[in-house]
Amino acid sequence: MLTHRHIEVFRAVMIAGSVTKAAELLNTSQPTVSRELARMEQTIGFALFERIAGRLRPTMPALALFEEVRQSYAGLERVASAAARLRAFREGQLSVIALPAFSHSILPDAFLRFHGRHPGVSLSVETQESPLLEEWLTAQRYDLGLTEHDAPPAGTRLELLVQVDEVCVLPDGHPLLARAAVELADFEGQAFVSLSASDPYRVQIDEAFAQAGVLPRSIVETPTAVSVCTFVRQGLGLAIINPLTALDFVGRGLHIRPLMRSFPFRVNVVLPEHRPGNPLVGAFMESLRDAAAAIKGRLAAAESAGI
Repeated sequence: MLTHRHIEVFRAVMIAGSVTKAAELLNTSQPTVSRELARMEQTIGFALFERIAGRLRPTMPALALFEEVRQSYAGLERVASAAARLRAFREGQLSVIALPAFSHSILPDAFLRFHGRHPGVSLSVETQESPLLEEWLTAQRYDLGLTEHDAPPAGTRLELLVQVDEVCVLPDGHPLLARAAVELADFEGQAFVSLSASDPYRVQIDEAFAQAGVLPRSIVETPTAVSVCTFVRQGLGLAIINPLTALDFVGRGLHIRPLMRSFPFRVNVVLPEHRPGNPLVGAFMESLRDAAAAIKGRLAAAESAGI
């Protein structure tokens, strides 16, 4: 009966070119290799090598058989290589769902850091607004999610990634750029760009203006932080927005100033509790924390420099 050991010995002899070198390759003795080779020839019923002047020369059937063996081992080697890469997190896929604002602020920086450590891993990013984002996380459809909400969806747990204060964003040449920080009263009568009326941060800001008796002149409502910054950059007004998005526009016709009134902005990581564990999540969390720390550093530098 042909055994795996026979195939292993035959392959070693074909690769090494001699019984002696094959024995070294297999870490065994020359007589053992010769014996197993003879047993294989007896089992299959034909000669694998011709002995000429003390050297082995493979027969035509041996060459054909070796091609089959080579392909078989190539498949095994691919499997072993894939397993090694997965063990080292050099390959695989990570699925993330996030609010749109995070897909062009913290996520690219986090994945750049992660990719440097695990270059073979691919990232699948889905963007979605609430409440679908929370519904899909509850359905355990993603490895992790990024949200502004403080309450974990059903079947998940929440981890605070970063908390910063919202900032005032202003266009080039705006008179309030002369201020180191902006008060709510400074918005009185100012052209103002707002998020959509249903946005929770918009609701919070509107309530703060009402309590302070301040009435900005609202001229634009738009659903995303990116579009708010784009309108502001065009000189259409000023706005209050999360600093993660605002920082990407600083130096491109947009400036930021801290607010005297704090509007905390949180980024939370949502981790499904019933989805099969992805070993890449822990490593990606480390990259997210590094990216969050970098954002806080950039924000502090921008506010200190008054840009």
